[in-house]
Amino acid sequence: RLFQTCMSLFLLLGTKEDILKNISNQTVGTKKHPQSALEQAVESMGAHLSAYTSREHTAYYMKTLAKDLPKAVELLAEVVQSSSLSEADIELQRSVVLRELEEVQGSLQDVCLDVLHATAFQGTPLGHSVIGPSANARTLTRNDLVEYINSHYKAPRMVLATAGGVNHDELVGLAKQHFSGVSFEYEGDAVPVLSPCRFTGSEIRMRDDAMPLAHIAIAVEGAGVASPDIVLNFHFLNICLARHCSLLSQDQETVLHKMRCTHLNIWVELFWNSAKQSTCNTPKRKEKLKSHHLRIPISVSAVGPIEQVPDYNRMRSAMYWLRF
Repeated sequence: RLFQTCMSLFLLLGTKEDILKNISNQTVGTKKHPQSALEQAVESMGAHLSAYTSREHTAYYMKTLAKDLPKAVELLAEVVQSSSLSEADIELQRSVVLRELEEVQGSLQDVCLDVLHATAFQGTPLGHSVIGPSANARTLTRNDLVEYINSHYKAPRMVLATAGGVNHDELVGLAKQHFSGVSFEYEGDAVPVLSPCRFTGSEIRMRDDAMPLAHIAIAVEGAGVASPDIVLNFHFLNICLARHCSLLSQDQETVLHKMRCTHLNIWVELFWNSAKQSTCNTPKRKEKLKSHHLRIPISVSAVGPIEQVPDYNRMRSAMYWLRF
C-alpha cells in the first residue's frame, strides 16, 4: 500500500458556467479555521492544499500521507462548504487576481492561446479566458460570491477522486460523513443550463512588428474527452507532429488541444508532411484523420511580427491535399 495519497474535488464550473469564480476558488479561511489556522493545520500534516480553475471545471486538491486521509477529507470539505469569504480575504484575493491579469497580459504565449480560444469558440462561454476581465475582479462583492457558491456548488456537479494509498470503503464513509450536507436542490428547482459550445473556423491577428518573436497557434476541432478517438488524436499529435516541431521551430509546444511553431516560412509544409507520415497509414487512422484533422475548418491566432503569415484561405487549403 502506498504511503501517500492525492485527493481532488472537481466541480463542473469554469468559464463555460460563469467567470465570477476567479476569486471564489482561492483557498481562504473557513468559518471554523481562519486562514492562518487553516494553513497551520495543513502544514502540521505535511500536506499541500490548493485550487485551480480551467475552462470547464474548478478543482480543490490536497496531497497528504495516507494515514491522514480522514483529516484531509474533513479540511477539504470545510474549505468547499464553509469558506468565510471575509472582506479582508476578498480584498487580498482581488489584488492577487489583478496581478495575475497583468502577468497574463505580459505573456504573449498566454495571450495567443486566449485569443485562439476567443476566435475558435466565439459567441460561447468557452471563448472567455480562465481568469476573466479585470472589470469583474474590481467590482465583485461578497454577496456576488455567496450567491454564486449557493447557486452552483451542488452535489450533482461534484466528483471526489483519490489516488494512492486509499481504501475505497473508507473514502466512501468519509465522503458521506463530510459531504452529506451538500444540497442536491436548485433554487426554484431550476437547474442551470449548460450552454452549448461550438467550434468556428476563423482567425484573429494582432500584428506588432516591434515584438521580437511571433506567436502563432492553430487549432482544429477534434474528439472530445469522452470519445473513443481521444487516444488516436493524442497519438497523432504527439508522434506525427512533435518530431517535426522539435526539428523546425525555436520554441514549440504540442499537446492534445494546441500546437505552436515559430518558423513562419515552413509551418505550412510541416502540416503537409505530417499528413503523409507512415505511422498514420492504417485504414482506421486514415478515416479518423479525414473526420478530425484534414477536412474541417481551422482556427488561427497570431501575435507579433506576423507579416509573413499566409492568408487564412491559403492555410485552410493546406489542411487537405488534392492529388491527380
